[in-house]
Amino acid sequence: MSHEGEPTIGRLVADASRDISALVQSEIALAKSELTVSVKAGGIGAALFAIAGFFGLLIIIMLSFAAAYFLTMTGLHPAWAFLIVAGAYVLLAGLLVFVGIKKLKKIRTPVKTISTAKKIPSAFKSSPKPALKS
Repeated sequence: MSHEGEPTIGRLVADASRDISALVQSEIALAKSELTVSVKAGGIGAALFAIAGFFGLLIIIMLSFAAAYFLTMTGLHPAWAFLIVAGAYVLLAGLLVFVGIKKLKKIRTPVKTISTAKKIPSAFKSSPKPALKS
């Protein structure tokens, strides 16, 4: 018994497969677009931490001695001069870490992708099933 105008089971399966494929591709595209923004903010934050570390190393090795000896020229004891210089560099490193943390906090989860992905199972459960005619 063939009913004209009604799609065959093969056609329904092919349509469902095509629709699922399109849905998955759309979800992947949405996830990519949302994650690009978060990755950029994360990259900037990580770069600031790397720069802070690099500057910290250079400053400690090269300028600490120069600044401490400059302070000793003012009559300060060398131990106090070196402690003052070290304290100044601790403050500078703290400032750079603060800016880096601020940038890393801008990383966001892909809210839209998660929201639409949670709706997919319920869409399949609530879809009406075609009645089979005998």
